[in-house]
Amino acid sequence: MTMVNTDLLPPSVLKRKAVVYVRQSSPAQVQTNLESKRRQYELVDAAKRRGFRRVEVIDDDLGRSASGTMARPGFERLVASLCAGEIGAVLCLDASRLARNGRDWHHLLELCGLVEARVIDLDGIYDPGRPNDRLLLGMKGSMSEFELGVLRTRMLDAARSKARRGELRISVPIGYIWHREVGLGFDPDLRVQEVIRLVFTRFRELGSARQVLLSLAAEGACFPRPSDGKRLVSFDWTPVRYRNVISVLKNPFYAGAYVYGKSQHRTEIVEGRARKSYGHGKPLEEWEVLLKDHHEAYVDWEEFERNQTLLAANAYGHAGGAKSGRGGRALLIGVLSCARCGRRLTVSYRGRQPNQAIYRCERPHQMLGLPRCLGFGSSRVDEAVAGELLRAVEPMAIEAALEAERRHMEHQAERRRMAELDLQKARYEASLAERRYAACDPDNRLIAAQLEKNWEAALRRVESCEARVASVSAPVPVADVPDFAGLADDLQAAWNAPAVTTRARQRLLRALIVNIIADVDEAAREVILTIHWQGGQHSQLRLTKPKSGEHGCRTPEEAMAVIRSMATRWSDADIAAQLNRMGMRTGQGKSWTGHRVGSLRRVRGIHAYRSAEKDGEWLTQYEAAAALGISRHRLVRLINAGMIVAEQVVPGAPYQIRASDLQDQRLLAAVGRKGEPCRLGSKDQLSMFPDT
Repeated sequence: MTMVNTDLLPPSVLKRKAVVYVRQSSPAQVQTNLESKRRQYELVDAAKRRGFRRVEVIDDDLGRSASGTMARPGFERLVASLCAGEIGAVLCLDASRLARNGRDWHHLLELCGLVEARVIDLDGIYDPGRPNDRLLLGMKGSMSEFELGVLRTRMLDAARSKARRGELRISVPIGYIWHREVGLGFDPDLRVQEVIRLVFTRFRELGSARQVLLSLAAEGACFPRPSDGKRLVSFDWTPVRYRNVISVLKNPFYAGAYVYGKSQHRTEIVEGRARKSYGHGKPLEEWEVLLKDHHEAYVDWEEFERNQTLLAANAYGHAGGAKSGRGGRALLIGVLSCARCGRRLTVSYRGRQPNQAIYRCERPHQMLGLPRCLGFGSSRVDEAVAGELLRAVEPMAIEAALEAERRHMEHQAERRRMAELDLQKARYEASLAERRYAACDPDNRLIAAQLEKNWEAALRRVESCEARVASVSAPVPVADVPDFAGLADDLQAAWNAPAVTTRARQRLLRALIVNIIADVDEAAREVILTIHWQGGQHSQLRLTKPKSGEHGCRTPEEAMAVIRSMATRWSDADIAAQLNRMGMRTGQGKSWTGHRVGSLRRVRGIHAYRSAEKDGEWLTQYEAAAALGISRHRLVRLINAGMIVAEQVVPGAPYQIRASDLQDQRLLAAVGRKGEPCRLGSKDQLSMFPDT
C-alpha cells in the first residue's frame, strides 16, 4: 500500500495552520509521565519541518480520558476549527491520543476528509479522503479502542483475583490501617479506636444515628479527618458530623468483613455522549467479594446486620416498614393499622396550640376521595396501651433496673476514657510544640513568634482537656444519681417521669409490640385494639370512645357524689376540705378549693341550699314571710324566738324553712294575734293583755 508520507503536502494545505493535539489520560500521568508529554510537544518542530508556518498547540485535555465518557474541551475546539476550514493538518503522537472510541475517531476522519485536512503521526501522513488511507486510519482507531478494553479488562481481572484472596490493598475506613507484615488491622492510635467504639456503643443504646450525633455533639466529641489523603496516618480532629456517624455504622469493614465490589457505575447518554457515575450501592447478595472474619472487628457480623435493619426501619416513610419512633406527642404513631382497609393510621393535631393528637385512617380519603374508615383521639388509647405495656414488663423490672444502672456506669466510664485520651493527645502536641520552639533560633523572630503562638494554643488545649477530665471524674452528688431500684418499684412513675422523652417510650413500645390493629364499634361507642406482641401473643382492649365535646378532664363521679350529698348542708369550703381529706382531685388533677367547688356546682346545676330547688318543700325567708302574710323582719324575730324552725348551712347564710312547719296551729295563732307580741303562749302563764 502506498502511503502519503512520501508525497509533498499541497500548497493549499500548507497555507492553513497545523494543530498539535496533546493529551494524557489522567492527572497522575501528567505529573509522572513527563517523557510522553515532551514527545508530544516536539511535534511542533515536526510540523514546521513539513512546511507549516503556523502551528497551534491544543493541550486543554491534559489529564482527561479519551474513552468518550468525559468532556474534552480541547477536542471540541479542534473539531470546531476543522469545520471552519482553518486546519490543514492534525498532528498527534498516535491514534490513541486523539480518541479511544469509534464515535470521536470516525467523526474526526469524516471532517478531515471533507476539508481535505491531513492526519500526521510518527508513521507518516494520511489523507482521510483516500480510501486506502481511510481504511488504515480506521484500523488504527479500532486497535486503539480495542487496546483500551484489553488493558482495562486485564487490570480489573487481576484486581478481582487478588481481592478474592483478601490481599488487594483497597482503601480502608478510619480506624484501620494496612500493616506491612500482618496486613489489615486496627489503627495503632487508641484515640481513633475509642471514638469508633463509642459510635457503636451509643447506637446500641439509642438506636438512631441522628440521636448518636446529638449525644456526641452535646459532649463535645471530635472525629478524626485524614490530613494526608489516603495514607490515614495523620488526622485533624474536628467536631463530629452526621456523615461520620452513618459511615461508621454502614461500613462492613468494622464488622471484620473484607468487601470488594459493593458499588457499581452507571452509564447514561447525556447530550449524545456517554456519562458514567460511580458509587451506586448494590445489595449485599450482589457484592463481588465478601470475606467474613477477615480481620479484627469492632463489632461482630450479627450486630452489623441488626444495625442495618434498624437503620432501614428508621427511614421515614419506608415502604412496607413501620414508622420509627421519632418523638412527638403521639405514642402509637407507626404501629396502628386500620382493621377495615389494612392501611397504617396517620396522626393529626387539633386544638389551639395544637396539642391534641388524633389517629385517623386518612389514605382512602386523600387518594380515592372515600370517607375516612375511622378516627379517634390519642389520650385514652395511649394511656391504655401504656398500662398494658407496663403490666407486661413488670416481671422484668428488677433486671431492667440493673441493666440501666450498668449502662449508666459504662456511659460515665466512656466519657472519662475519651477525655483522658484527648488529654494525652493534647499533652503530646504541647510537648511537640515546646520542642519545636526550643529548637528554633531565638533571633529568627519570624519563625519563633509563630512557634510560640502554636505552643500557647497547645497549652490552652491542655487546660481545656484537664478541665473536661476533672468534670467527668468529679463525684456525682448522691441526689443526682438515678435511683434505678426505686424506678423498678414504681414503673408508672418512671414511665411518666419528666426526663423520659416520648421517643424513649416509643422505642420501648416497639421493642415489645409488633403491631396494633384498631377498629371502632360505633354502636357501642368503643375503640377496639388488638395488640400483637413480640413472640406471637395477642391481646385485646376495648375502650369507651368519648362523645363529641367530651374531654378527659371530667370530675370523677365519686367526687360528684360527695358534692351532691354535702351541697345543701355544708359550705363550699367545707366540701373542698372534705374532698381533699379523701384524696380526691379535680378533673385536671388539682386540689379542691371553695371557689372550684362553687364553680362546679353552678356548671352541674347543683344548688347550695335546699330552698333553691323550688319544689315547694323548702322555702326562703321571703317565701315563708309571704306565705304567713308577715314581714321578713317579723319572720326573723319568730325564728330567733324559736317559734319557727329554720336551718342555715353556715352561720350568716340564708335561712331555709320547711313548708310543713308553717302549718303549725300555734304558729298560725301567734301570727294571727294583733296588738301583742307574736310568741307562743304557755298554759301556766297569764296574759298581760286580756282580750276583754
